[in-house]
Amino acid sequence: MQGTNSEADVVVIGAGTVGAAIAYGLAGLGQRVVVLDGGDRDFRAAVANFGLIWEQGKGIEVPGYRILTHGSLERWPEFCAVLEDETGIDLHYDRSGGLMLAMSEADFERVSAMQARLRAELGEQMPPWEMLDRAALQALMPKVRLGKDIVGSSYGRDDGHVNPLRLLAALHAGIVKRGGSLCGQAVVSAITSDRQGGLRIDYRGGSVSAGRVVIAAGLGSKALAAQVGLDIPLRAQRGQILVTERIEPFLPLPMSGLRQTREGSVLIGLTHEEVGLDASTTVAAAAALSANAIRRLPGLGEAKLVRQWSGLRIMTPDGHPIYAESSSHPGVFVALCHSGITLAAAHSGMFAQSIAQGCLPSALDVFHHRRFDVSQAA
Repeated sequence: MQGTNSEADVVVIGAGTVGAAIAYGLAGLGQRVVVLDGGDRDFRAAVANFGLIWEQGKGIEVPGYRILTHGSLERWPEFCAVLEDETGIDLHYDRSGGLMLAMSEADFERVSAMQARLRAELGEQMPPWEMLDRAALQALMPKVRLGKDIVGSSYGRDDGHVNPLRLLAALHAGIVKRGGSLCGQAVVSAITSDRQGGLRIDYRGGSVSAGRVVIAAGLGSKALAAQVGLDIPLRAQRGQILVTERIEPFLPLPMSGLRQTREGSVLIGLTHEEVGLDASTTVAAAAALSANAIRRLPGLGEAKLVRQWSGLRIMTPDGHPIYAESSSHPGVFVALCHSGITLAAAHSGMFAQSIAQGCLPSALDVFHHRRFDVSQAA
């Protein structure tokens, strides 16, 4: 593919979890898909992703985000089964539930009130979230020694987790198995429209023409979107994770900043640092994460740390996704979010179908970046 001029139905710029899920879905719809990935030194959120597939607490004030998240969670089991069957890669997907620990009575009451309000609004459509006091939480996890400050927890029965690196590898393999092209070191330099309404994408080593383009290049999306008249507000947020040695399975559910992988390692995270494009790890973060982990699960003080990761999240001003089409370059879309794992099933399904049809559904209007236009909001 590289070094040639070619044609495609859809070009997806970015092969991270968001772009790869969209491309995988498009390829499954029979679309000729070309995925252009950047350089090895690009900032990649997937390398430091905690791997949660999470609905609990999301979209409380934004119903559209709650609906999008819930729909993706409901589709995840089928999405996972098909992807594993096609690629032979076990994603280590687990949907046993998830916990958000309350470290004070005030915290417990705050989350309880939030759930009560949401239950009053949604009735039977309320997601399966409930509050557990300390005794109920301990009964749910008999092998876990809880920290003395834990009052209880919010429990989302449909939440879960997955190995994010296995997911990304499977999506890449699935794209190729479905007939798509995945091109590495293909840094995009220009997106232009021709007089016939087609689109041309120039990248390092070649070019490709297509009817539609999806910009899903993470932090690189802002500059690319500007070429097609889309002013996308983005910022980087650093997240650091600690990884322990492999230990005997004891933690059956992921919880606030802690989850045990199938191999036995415990992931400890996450930080939320506003440091620009600095993806380095720090001793200060390691110390803070370790202290917080031991406060929650004192037994982790005996585990050895073997690795520390750092990555940059793609954050919008309100933390919600951006989905939009360019008005100056029809057929060019942008897709950005920091919940690429949770929304992978939606991206490969509903979103890919809308791109194949050439227009975004009205359900995604709430995620247009015009919501950040102060003049329109006034």
